[in-house]
Amino acid sequence: MVGITSYGAYVPLYRINRMTIYGALGWLNPASLLPGEKAVANYDEDSLTMAVASAMDCLNGTEREKIDGLFFATTTTPYRERQNAGIIATALDLSPEIRTSDFTASIKAGTGALISAYDAVASGSAKNVMVCASDCRLGKPGGFQEEIYGDGAAALLLGDSGVIASVEGSYSLSYDFVDNWRAAEDKYNRTWEDRWIRDEGYGKFISEAISGLLNKYKLTPKDFTKVVYPCLYVRAHADIGKRLGFEDGQIQDHMFTAIGNTGTAYTLMMLVAALEEAKPGDKILVASYGNGSDAIFLEVTGEIEKARKRRGIKEHLASKKDLGSYEKYVTFREILTIDTGGRGEEVAPTQQSTLWRERRMILGLCGSKCRRCGTPQYPPQEICVNPKCGAIGEMDSYRFSDKRASLFTYTGDILAFSPSPPAIYGMVDFEGGGRWLFDITDAELDSIEVGMPVEMSFRRKYHDVSRGIHAYYWKATPIRV
Repeated sequence: MVGITSYGAYVPLYRINRMTIYGALGWLNPASLLPGEKAVANYDEDSLTMAVASAMDCLNGTEREKIDGLFFATTTTPYRERQNAGIIATALDLSPEIRTSDFTASIKAGTGALISAYDAVASGSAKNVMVCASDCRLGKPGGFQEEIYGDGAAALLLGDSGVIASVEGSYSLSYDFVDNWRAAEDKYNRTWEDRWIRDEGYGKFISEAISGLLNKYKLTPKDFTKVVYPCLYVRAHADIGKRLGFEDGQIQDHMFTAIGNTGTAYTLMMLVAALEEAKPGDKILVASYGNGSDAIFLEVTGEIEKARKRRGIKEHLASKKDLGSYEKYVTFREILTIDTGGRGEEVAPTQQSTLWRERRMILGLCGSKCRRCGTPQYPPQEICVNPKCGAIGEMDSYRFSDKRASLFTYTGDILAFSPSPPAIYGMVDFEGGGRWLFDITDAELDSIEVGMPVEMSFRRKYHDVSRGIHAYYWKATPIRV
């Protein structure tokens, strides 16, 4: 049996109400407004950091040494020539002896990566493959896409042991259908006529893929507990399922008014939400959209009960803060350029040779642990920091990224530049030992206090546009509850 063995998701802490966007742009005609809010990545987040966050949620105690593949699906790769999946694998401290690959250029790349991971495990060429899907797309200010695009990520682990939802079959369609596109020189997505996308795209491709799967495996809509598919048109979403013969209770909630259209991650995030409520024996039909459609047939097993302890979609939706400011939103997305001030001088980037040599320390947040006395320390050292030990050259690698921690002390700096002032940083004490200075993100200064629990989050440290460098490191965040 081959299928999903674990799942995870990530929704950024911040949301922006669509009325905030309309108010900033002077659009106040209720007849033409979309309801709800959308998820907004923080200034130090992008598709890659969100993928890491969803993968951390998915791993949740899994032995990382057993993972032998990582596929990353996105249309918003930070790098066009540098494998983004390789950065994620390094941040997760996975073995270098794994298969990594980027799936991109279509918002159905998430299901494409999922099917490819299944094929790899089913063929025996891999045992456990992680699939991460994430997007952080930009719509031009004042345009329809700005209202609908949300940010988020999902991760699924596929294997042949401890399967919580077996893959029973799939059916795929590929069409060169031009609805949304972004050329190499474009910053923002472009789009064709709205009704064309709704009627000729979503309305036909998803239906065709689902019907194709039902016919291929001699199934009917009544055989399924849930059907999962995306659609950015709220009214049309339910209509697609009803035309195929599905009842209201079978159609998975679209989440569009809660997070927006998260692109490549959208379908897999909805699937994670379905798995959170699934029971043994449930059959789930998943269909994606984008230059055609992939439809996948899953059957939930009794192992599903062992995979409940995840933040997943449910806890991330419950944990949120209203961004409250359209100006802050466009600053986060580097649409509005702001003055960095006299103390915001250019940061010298980490030399690529140094990053290579220290990749586990910088990207993987790995320190060392003394074999003799068990004392961990960061950065890694050759000499044990414990004055009662002092062992030399008796260190093993020790990962801090998945350790809980607490804030020993902190500073709110109103002079240092930050896109979301003030800059906050502090000394972090890790459970079991180890202390280091980290930036603190996803937090307001008046909510910080000494001794509060924190966890580590992989974030973008800076974006050097002139050199084309996205630099990543770990920051401390208050634990989301």
